[in-house]
Amino acid sequence: MTTARDLALVAADPQDRTVVEQGDLSLALAGAELIDLLDAEALTLDGDLLVPAGPAPAGDPLLSEAARWLADGGPGETVDDWLWRRGRDLAGRYRTVLEEEGLVAPERRSRNPLRRQRTAPADPSAARAAGERRSSGEPVLGALAAAVGLTERDGDTPEGLADDRTTVLAAVLQAVTELAGERQRRSIEAAAFDNIWRGD
Repeated sequence: MTTARDLALVAADPQDRTVVEQGDLSLALAGAELIDLLDAEALTLDGDLLVPAGPAPAGDPLLSEAARWLADGGPGETVDDWLWRRGRDLAGRYRTVLEEEGLVAPERRSRNPLRRQRTAPADPSAARAAGERRSSGEPVLGALAAAVGLTERDGDTPEGLADDRTTVLAAVLQAVTELAGERQRRSIEAAAFDNIWRGD
């Protein structure tokens, strides 16, 4: 299993039924893909610039697709640029692939569109392995899980990691923070608009 798949599995069946914001998860999955590509030596970083370094890893269609996207990004793409470009709707794509592979059960749809229900994983062994990796204190998955709200954040980025992984994790945290700020701004604007219509 890759870091991105483990993160998607952990988010699909959170222990405390936390509902993860899909935008946050998409950004974190894009970051997890970068770390998986670094581990596969298909990528290096020059500061915060992405430098394709080898062939796409085999065996995982989404990670192979990420490697192709990396090549399409052109020279000079930064980690931050990648997160926003690759991250668009990425959580939904991972969910679809995991459902197709029988690793998670399809989401049940509620009549209330604001209420999201989760089902138990279809393949509990895969989810169990991902959960064990997270609970083992593995720093990369732990930091990504914290970034999307599955656990409490403990500082900015874990200590003792290689600089390139620290760069990616820091960029994920920054992007998730920016997205949260944008959601808050839109919420305030919507509330102000509602107040105008009500005459408050």
